[in-house]
Amino acid sequence: MMKIKMSVIICWLMLNSALAVDLKVGILAPDGTTWAKYLKKIIKAVDVATNGEVKIKVYYGGAQGDESDVLRKIRVGQLHGGIFTGKTLSEIYSDVRIMEVPFTFFDDHNKASQTLKKMTDYFNSGFEKNGFINLGFYELGKVYFISKKKASSIEGMKGMKIWLWEGDKLVSTLISNLGLVGVPLAMTDVLTSLQTGILEATYAPPMAILAVQWNTKVNYLINFPIAFSMGAFLIDKKAWNKVPAKYQAKVKEICFQFSDEVNKKTVEESKEALEAMKSTGMEFVEFSKDDIKKSNLIRAQVIKDLEGKVLSKKVIEIFSKNI
Repeated sequence: MMKIKMSVIICWLMLNSALAVDLKVGILAPDGTTWAKYLKKIIKAVDVATNGEVKIKVYYGGAQGDESDVLRKIRVGQLHGGIFTGKTLSEIYSDVRIMEVPFTFFDDHNKASQTLKKMTDYFNSGFEKNGFINLGFYELGKVYFISKKKASSIEGMKGMKIWLWEGDKLVSTLISNLGLVGVPLAMTDVLTSLQTGILEATYAPPMAILAVQWNTKVNYLINFPIAFSMGAFLIDKKAWNKVPAKYQAKVKEICFQFSDEVNKKTVEESKEALEAMKSTGMEFVEFSKDDIKKSNLIRAQVIKDLEGKVLSKKVIEIFSKNI
């Protein structure tokens, strides 16, 4: 009788394992980072909430390649999702980049967060139409210019050689309107290019600047946030449809809950990163009120240049009503 019971249990476990949906996800954030820690909480919570029927496997630290590699692997079915940012988000659903239009939020994080919440349903619909389900937005922090040479105004920045992530139309449009000289390079080449003089400036959120050590090759941070930078945790819709319908709402709820928590942590860590850079001797340069006026004009021109190319007329109109 005991042998029969054990056989039944083993068969049940094997059947349960066979029925489990495995979602394989690739991200650039290394294991041990805040994002990784919270993703592990998501993995555990989803496993418990679905009785082991939905399992998320995360490949950390670029183990599956950069964002473009992860997206390509999703397209061919090798992976099922990832956390995508900037340029890669444009390849999936470019309207979401309206949140990253420069000089929109300046230093007002609350305004950015509230606007994103208002736009979430619209963005989620857009992702789904393009074959993806959004499981949460992940804030990267405010983006700052950092440079080897001091620039005390927008006018003073003109002519600087700055990194350009090749193919990012939003950034290239901003660079053009600022009168900067964009130098297309892979992110991995930025550090040495700052050292050799190929680049004089670059841009990133504070935590990213420290993580890739760009702060060691520059002297100045322009304390005038360019943009609100974010990513999205996206799952291929075909893979998502394999998740039992009875669990889909709960999985989304869990993922969005933890993304809200990690975003609060990101705000704290961004402030700490700025303080860390200041403590090492980096000079923070303040811009004048005149530059704020100029930046508003630049923002308007960037939107005009991107309309119909990166941003639809519809998203521009909806965004202007929700900001």
